[in-house]
Amino acid sequence: MAQNFSLKDQLFNAEKTRYLAGLFAGADASFDADAFQTQVMSRLLDLELKERMAWIAECLQQAVPGDLPEVAPTLLRALPPPLDPTKTDDDFGDFIFAPLGDWVVSVGLDHPDQALDVLEQITQRFSMEWAIRPFLNEYPEQVLARMEAWCAHDSYHVRRLVSEGTRPRLPWGQAVGLELSDPLPLLDRLHADGTRYVTRSVANHLNDITKKDPELVLDRLQVWAEDAQQDRAELEWMTAHTLRGLVKSGHPRAMKMLGFDPDADIRADITITGEARIGGALEFDVALSGAGRQPVLVDYIVHFQRPGGKTSAKVHKLKQAALKEGALTLSKRHKLKGDATTFKLVPGAHRLEIQVNGQVRTGVDFELLA
Repeated sequence: MAQNFSLKDQLFNAEKTRYLAGLFAGADASFDADAFQTQVMSRLLDLELKERMAWIAECLQQAVPGDLPEVAPTLLRALPPPLDPTKTDDDFGDFIFAPLGDWVVSVGLDHPDQALDVLEQITQRFSMEWAIRPFLNEYPEQVLARMEAWCAHDSYHVRRLVSEGTRPRLPWGQAVGLELSDPLPLLDRLHADGTRYVTRSVANHLNDITKKDPELVLDRLQVWAEDAQQDRAELEWMTAHTLRGLVKSGHPRAMKMLGFDPDADIRADITITGEARIGGALEFDVALSGAGRQPVLVDYIVHFQRPGGKTSAKVHKLKQAALKEGALTLSKRHKLKGDATTFKLVPGAHRLEIQVNGQVRTGVDFELLA
C-alpha cells in the first residue's frame, strides 16, 4: 500500500538517489547518472520501504548489467569510505546503500564466495543483515564458516553482521533454516565484544531464542557469567536486555537470574484515582509491603476490552527498586490515547493488575469511559 510523502521526503529521496548515482558515475564512466535517477524516481515515491530497496536494486542491475563477477568491481569502486571506526554504537549507516544487498543477492547467489566478500565491504557502509540470509539458507556451512572468521574482524559492523544476520526473528528479514543452537558458538565469541553495537545485537538474538527455548538462553547466560569474559556491568546489561520478554511473562528463572525473588512474600495494594476515560489517563497508586530492603521489579498489566468481547493484556514497566524499611509507594499516570491507530480503545469493563518479581500480586476492575 502506497504512503503519502511530504515535499521534504521527496527531496530527501531525490537527493539520496542523486548521491548514489554520482558514486556509480565516478566508478564507471559509462554509467548514465541522469537516466538512472530519472528511472528510480519515476515510481520510488509510490513504494513501501522494502519495495523501494528492490526497485533501486533493479534499476542498478539494468544500469550495470551482468552477474556478480562482472559487476563487483564497479560496485566496490562506488562505495564511499567505511563508517567511522572510532564509534561504538548508533551508526547503522546510510539507508541508500541497502539496495546494494538486494542487488548482490539477485546477481550473486551462484557466486557465494565473492558475494560474501562484497557483503563484507558493503556492511561497513550499511548493515547487510537482510542480504546475508538468502546465502545462509543456500550455503549454511559456508556462510557460518565465514562468520567464524568475521567474529575477529577489525570492523564492528562486520562482527555485528554475524549476530544480526543469523537472528531467528530478524524484523523484515527472510526466515533462515538454522537450528536455534547453530549460531551459539559464534555468540560465545561475540558476547565478550567491547562494542555496544555488537552486544546489543547478541542480546536481541538471544531474546529471539527465548520465544521458543528459554532454557537454552538461560543456560548460555549462566555459562557466560561463570566464564567472566565480558565486563560485569556490560554482561548485566546484556542479560537484562535479553530477558525482557521473559520478565514480562514472569518467568521464574529469568527473575532469579536478574536478582529478583519470584517467591518473595510481598503484598501489593492498588488505588485508582479519578475516572479512566478514553483520551484521558488511568491514574493509580501502588503500595508494596514486605520484609527488609529486598529488590523488586514492578510491572502493571492492563486487560483491555477488544471488539467482540475478547480481552487483550498489555504488560508495562512500572519500577525497578528496593523496599525501604519494608515498604514502597509508587504512582503512575497511564495515558489512554483515543486516536491511536495500532490499538483502538473500547469503553467498558477493564482490569488492572500489579506484577511484582514476575508474580501477579493483586488486581482491580475499573470502567473505561468513552
